[in-house]
Amino acid sequence: MIPFLDLKRVNAAHDTGIRAAMARVLDSGWYVLGQEVDAFEREFAAYCETSHCIGVANGLDALHLILRAYGIGEGDEVLVPSNTFIATWLAVSQAGAIPVPVEPDALTHNMNPALVERLIGPRTRAIMPVHLYGQPTDMAPLLEIARKHKLRVIEDAAQAHGARYAGQRVGSMGDAAGFSFYPGKNLGALGDGGAITTNDAELAAKLRMLRNYGSSVKYHHNVAGINSRLDEIQAAVLRVKLTTLDAENAARSQVAAWYMDALQGLPLGLPHVIAAAQSVWHLLVVTSTQRSRLQEALSRADIGHLVHYPIACHLQGAYAERAWPSLPVAERLQNEVLSLPMAPYLGQQDVVHVAGVVRKALA
Repeated sequence: MIPFLDLKRVNAAHDTGIRAAMARVLDSGWYVLGQEVDAFEREFAAYCETSHCIGVANGLDALHLILRAYGIGEGDEVLVPSNTFIATWLAVSQAGAIPVPVEPDALTHNMNPALVERLIGPRTRAIMPVHLYGQPTDMAPLLEIARKHKLRVIEDAAQAHGARYAGQRVGSMGDAAGFSFYPGKNLGALGDGGAITTNDAELAAKLRMLRNYGSSVKYHHNVAGINSRLDEIQAAVLRVKLTTLDAENAARSQVAAWYMDALQGLPLGLPHVIAAAQSVWHLLVVTSTQRSRLQEALSRADIGHLVHYPIACHLQGAYAERAWPSLPVAERLQNEVLSLPMAPYLGQQDVVHVAGVVRKALA
């Protein structure tokens, strides 16, 4: 059996460090916004090559709070990918703004920069690209468009910890970026967690208040904030795992290279990485018009697999009240995408075995 992702095995590599980190928090007697969060924020900001990091409760809150801090809300529009996890859209909706979907590039599945400018209107305030599957979006044209139209660029980097575009870390290119530390992410906590990175000192100060009941001084609440604080234990765990993130991302890249070699020549859409991007391979996603056949074959062989994502955001019940434009690329992808096992611990024989089952199913 090859599971889609074995989190117990992922975390076993950090067992000693994690247990020591958790004991350190327990012994400290300080469990909310203490030394571990402070230290992780410094370390993750340095890792992402940004000036500031603000730890929050999850990735959705990270994106929502950025929008709030920039005053983006009721009646405003934010350009988002039509092909993404729903959290990207929900962050916009929670701020009171309107998500405006941009179709993806058919090869990368990321937001297509060529379609962005035509969707900008008088109410557009921001562009929110997602670095999907661990591959950076093509940022140069998006940043140029944003400068031209005086728009904010908010990166959804929830799947791309450590990825680079033109040599620059994701999370450092836009005005701000939101990260998720959901356990299955490349940098995963032992529960929910998130962070915001930015070089904007004024924004960082606002975010620190917003995440903590609108307070920077105890019992003094300057704005109507929320409770969205990265937990001390999760921060301590993340500090341990951050030290090996680059090595684990490199292992994922090797696994991806094995897949690309083993799946060549099949009637299958393989991942396409643009020249400027250095993916960290959070997911290994292929496309096939025979997805059901592949799923059945993988299930029979006890090989884990998932679909990211089976229902496009505009077709979800949460957004059923609006009439959306035709989004054929997103709708095609929802019927064809299939995620194969991807983890830093996989060996070449694991990949060869998965590819053999795929090859036999498509023969």
